[in-house]
Formats: sequence, C-alpha cells, structure tokens
Amino acid sequence: MSNSQYSSGDSASSASRATRLIATCRHALAQSPSTENILTEALEAQALVQAIGGALAVTGPADLRGGARGLAEAGSRGCGVIDRDAAVWATRVPRAAMLTGVSDLARTLEALAGLLGDVGIALVGVAMVTDDESVYWQCIEAIDAADESSGLVRGLLRRLADLDRESLTWGAGGS
Repeated sequence: MSNSQYSSGDSASSASRATRLIATCRHALAQSPSTENILTEALEAQALVQAIGGALAVTGPADLRGGARGLAEAGSRGCGVIDRDAAVWATRVPRAAMLTGVSDLARTLEALAGLLGDVGIALVGVAMVTDDESVYWQCIEAIDAADESSGLVRGLLRRLADLDRESLTWGAGGS
C-alpha cells in the first residue's frame, strides 16, 4: 500500500467520510447567504483541519506525524480567530466531530487544500463589504489562518509524494 493510500481509521469508509465532510463544507460555504454563515463555514473548515491533522498525527505514516501535529495546531488556532457568537455555531455540533479517521491521504489533503482556498476567497469578499470593524478583523485573522493551514497541507502533500517516490525507488531495487 502506498503512503498516499494509507488508511487511518475505519477502512475505506473513512476516506469517503473525510472527503464527504470536506465537500459538504465547500458546498455550504458556496451556498452561504450571510456573513454569519461564511464565518461559520470558515470555523467548520478550521475544525476539519484540526481533526484531520489530529487523526494523522496519531495514526498516519510516521514520516508525516510531525507535520500533521502542526496542522492540527494550526486548525486549533484557526478556530480561535472567529468569534463563535458572530458565527452560527452554537446551534450545532461541528462536522469535524463526525470524522473517524482518514485514508487516501492525497485525495483528502487535496480536497482540504481546495476548501481552504475557497474559505480564503469567501472571507476576502466579506472583509471587502463589511462595515463592522470586528468582523473585518476576524476575516483578516481567519484569512491568515486559512493561508497557514493551506501551506501546511501543501507541505504534507509534498512530503507524501516524496515518500511515495522513495517507496517506488526502494521497491525497484534502488538505494
């Protein structure tokens, strides 16, 4: 099994669950009718970053665990920059709570990177039109958090590709 196909959690259903949760968040973000909803989806995205990073830090490939811990920490910080009262958060459990594990790392991390890009774009849109200084600064902080998380996800994807190349070289008799 290549590292990109690594399974952490409850078999193949984990991969589809992680990517489904990410897709659900992307869809909800795209359909968000208000600033509050966009802030909520930005918070949801960072909660997913934290959960996915945490799952990989505990059960992912050993060579990715340090980076995964950093990702989980970045997600935690990202959750802290948005005022939960400004978001429509208190009325439900975050989607990330449904994550039971991660498999097909490359697909999951690529989907997460796409979500974080969408979050950044949506937050720029809110920051540009809001008259509320508090919301503006929350958006700026959340944009920074999404950018940091996105950079860490891209770093994990690069490391995962390196590990896959190394395993192919090793399997072909290379040193």
